[in-house]
Amino acid sequence: MSEARDGGAAGAAPRPSIRPPVFEMGLKGYTYGADAVRLAVAADRLAEGLGVTVVFDPQHVDIPAVARATRHILVFAQHMDPIAVGRGAGWILPEALREAGAVGTLLNHAEHRLTLADIAATVRRARDLGMATVVCADSPEEAAAVAMLGPDVVLAEPPDLIATGRSAATVIPWFVERAVAAVHAVDPAIRVMCGAGVRTPEDAARMIRLGVDGTGSTSAILRSEDPVATMTAMIEAVHAAWNERTHTA
Repeated sequence: MSEARDGGAAGAAPRPSIRPPVFEMGLKGYTYGADAVRLAVAADRLAEGLGVTVVFDPQHVDIPAVARATRHILVFAQHMDPIAVGRGAGWILPEALREAGAVGTLLNHAEHRLTLADIAATVRRARDLGMATVVCADSPEEAAAVAMLGPDVVLAEPPDLIATGRSAATVIPWFVERAVAAVHAVDPAIRVMCGAGVRTPEDAARMIRLGVDGTGSTSAILRSEDPVATMTAMIEAVHAAWNERTHTA
């Protein structure tokens, strides 16, 4: 079993390691079922071959199939609720996600906003179960507030650029640099990612050059004529930019 799937017992289980460079492949509602599994398998090969940590967020119902078909990506839920076993119709139970094969969860995406109290409670539930958390923030200030709650990764994304094809790294590079500084001022051990509008491999590479630990893309990949080829080019660009940055630092 790969490092991506180490641990899993409740309580003292270690969370999966999220080592940079990181690429988050969130499927949202664009792709599901067999297509999601095919994309996951392709991402798995890239994660193994390049050493990039790929966080892969399928629809909740596709988590078991994706987890069975892969060994090297980190299978995350798109959302999780801080409920306990028992009552909670319609909510997403952390234990059920872990049993289905998820090793972590995304939280507070611009399309599924949460209060800081809910984020804090869900991060605690995830930590107790040995699950990792990637928590989104819409500004450097919110990134700092989120960092105080102890997630594994803060993903800063200006919401007005999401799915626009206008990358934050090009349009407002100061946002990326301030988000990194804001999170690291709270806890230098927290990974920082930035996204929104990442459309090309050069967009992805530019993000890495600005000092983040990773980036990601959804609509540019899943709306393209060949999602696997587009995803491959972006992950390869992240890998190359990370090597360039770390070898010349």
